[in-house]
Amino acid sequence: MKRHVLLSAVLLAACGGGELQNTPLPKTPPPGGGTQEPGPPDPTLGFRRGFSNPGGMWMPEQLTLPQHAETLSKMGLKIDVKTLADPLGAPLGAIVLLPGCTGSFVSSEGLVVTNHHCVQGALQNNSTPDHNLVETGFLAKTRAEEKHAGAAQRMNVAQAFRDVTKDIRDGLEKIKDPVARKDEVDKRKKQIVAACEKDRPELRCQVSTYFGGGMYQLVETLEIKDVRLVYAPPRSVGNYGGEIDNWAWPRHTGDFSFYRAYVGKDGKPAEYSPDNVPYKPKQVLKVSTAGVRPSDLVMVTGYPGATSRTDTASEVHYDVDVFLPYLIAFLKERYAIAEAHVAMGGETGIKAGVLKQGVQNGVENREGVLAGLTKGDLVKRKDELDQKVKAWAAQPDKAAHKTAIDKLESLLADQRKTRKADFERGQTFSASRMLGTAIALVRWAEERDKKDADRKPGFQERDLPRAIGGQKQLAKAYDRAIDRALLRGSLVRAVKLPDAERPWLTTLLGAKPGAKIDVAFVEKTLDGWYSSALLEDEKLRLDLLQTGTPKALAASKDPFVQAALRIWPIYKSEEKKADARTGEMLLVMPSYVLGLREVQGGMLAPDANFTLRVTYGTVRSLKPESTAPADQPFTVGSEILTKNTGKPPYDAPKGLLEALKAKRFGAYADPSLGGELPIDFLSDLDITGGNSGSPTLNDKGELVGLVFDGNIEGVASNVVFNGATTRSIHADARYMIWTMDTVDGAKHLVKEMGITPTP
Repeated sequence: MKRHVLLSAVLLAACGGGELQNTPLPKTPPPGGGTQEPGPPDPTLGFRRGFSNPGGMWMPEQLTLPQHAETLSKMGLKIDVKTLADPLGAPLGAIVLLPGCTGSFVSSEGLVVTNHHCVQGALQNNSTPDHNLVETGFLAKTRAEEKHAGAAQRMNVAQAFRDVTKDIRDGLEKIKDPVARKDEVDKRKKQIVAACEKDRPELRCQVSTYFGGGMYQLVETLEIKDVRLVYAPPRSVGNYGGEIDNWAWPRHTGDFSFYRAYVGKDGKPAEYSPDNVPYKPKQVLKVSTAGVRPSDLVMVTGYPGATSRTDTASEVHYDVDVFLPYLIAFLKERYAIAEAHVAMGGETGIKAGVLKQGVQNGVENREGVLAGLTKGDLVKRKDELDQKVKAWAAQPDKAAHKTAIDKLESLLADQRKTRKADFERGQTFSASRMLGTAIALVRWAEERDKKDADRKPGFQERDLPRAIGGQKQLAKAYDRAIDRALLRGSLVRAVKLPDAERPWLTTLLGAKPGAKIDVAFVEKTLDGWYSSALLEDEKLRLDLLQTGTPKALAASKDPFVQAALRIWPIYKSEEKKADARTGEMLLVMPSYVLGLREVQGGMLAPDANFTLRVTYGTVRSLKPESTAPADQPFTVGSEILTKNTGKPPYDAPKGLLEALKAKRFGAYADPSLGGELPIDFLSDLDITGGNSGSPTLNDKGELVGLVFDGNIEGVASNVVFNGATTRSIHADARYMIWTMDTVDGAKHLVKEMGITPTP
């Protein structure tokens, strides 16, 4: 059970004149036909305006709890809550998992909408210095023009869910050795997954962990391997405002793009082939251009990646006092490396630009988390909740839980003793794609000698196709200059550690006993490594990945392979320590999370873990009482004209500016916004990384936007939720469709989504 998810997300986004009123819209013909009737007064409006979001990224089945059902009814949900809680029905069945992001099917021909920043890898994969799609964007006019997103790109469509908690947890307390206990859990997971995937090669099954290991669920997904890029607007639309506007409001960003899922002619997943055909999803979201207004119910469903709300108070204090500042400093060093390489231009500049955008996002997020935890009362709230849990465990009939929680605190205190040193070692081993690949090849060679069922998770035959795809895509992502700079940065940081905290460094660098390990030594070593890096050859990497043996690796002349072999005993020793801690956590962490659930009346959503969740709330500004244009929950097209300077990051395309100046909004204009074109909107929803690209749904379960970012004031909610400051930022579906229809010539995609484009 991995703790400190703060890190995992890294190593891995005006109207004046008073508050907008929820008044009926005039009869305006919307795209796709029909009219918007005024209708009777909304009896739920008063409740929604007074709604205070308690937060929660809920498992779908949790929505049937009486508290949720009653609240959603009062907020005006137009569909049965049981329908909303069905992960395979409409609308949730249309949601797909992408690497680090979420998408959703919006046509019966496998068209998937997600965020612009979620397709950066695909844009980079298809870019050249002469045709930089990261900058210019891309539109396929025909299916034949759609571009392969990359060999490592995957799209997972949920097929089934089953609780397997009993299968995983029964009898664990009888296993005294913590490493053996952890291995037994791994064994049981692998057995469950093997049974799930047997004779069904199209499926990818996994056992996901919830509530600190108190619950396990088997998730079956259809793994689509042929994903193609269909449409992405230019960078000057999809990332309008760039780093300046990141984590901020007001926003004017068109953060939307499209993929298409392809399968073999038999309808089953297949590797990329020109002969493949579009996938036919069982569920498709209806894209609505009717829009939303202040206080309207909105929902986001997707695959949030990591939160740390079930951390103990002692963990939060350590992060605030020690680790977050340390992590921020590390990320800033990485940002400087990426920024320096952007200036180099060419392929290096393209790759560094993608890296820079991701690292900058992480820096601002962690700075926001630290500021939110130190300036407000969130840590105090965490302390109070922690005390309630421990008071609950102190009851006479909860003695076993008290013992477990005391043990948990002891384990965490022990972990913190080496936290920074462990971080630096782990970062160094993963900083370089070459070194990381070499370590993985050593592991594959070692595991290959075992029976498949006995191998470590992630290194079984079922995992080989993904690993092969990753190596094939490495050529487009790898850059020697960037790779060397990142590894150098980690090694230089390690050099500064006390000798006692870096015994592995001498071994990794192959230094002779007594050698002085300093920056000059690092530079000389890296010069030698990169001048003779045989692993840069894709054929060699693939050969070693698929057939490599310990003997073959030992004979390799590649310096990264040699380095990986040198540190392998240290790597495994540290891994065993981590496994022992995980084995101990298996018996104690569930007690603390159970306590959290009990003292909150059962209303606890499990921490985010890249599994399907639903969060709901209202369209709401950060300062509802303010009449300032910048504090309104919607931004509009005229503001782009005012904001635009013609220079990045405020350099909207000429065609878009001309259409805005001419007010060619057609049916996409919103009369309640003075006939303006809506761009983005705010809500009080609870989201985190991984939700990027998630559809924003209205009270009917229709797609009205895409969530793409949050406000900096609210990012500390990943640790302790604060509804007063937490806001999510959504790209309005009307801006997306208008851009496609009026500006970028993507009318065929508009029509494919069931919307009648303008003539």
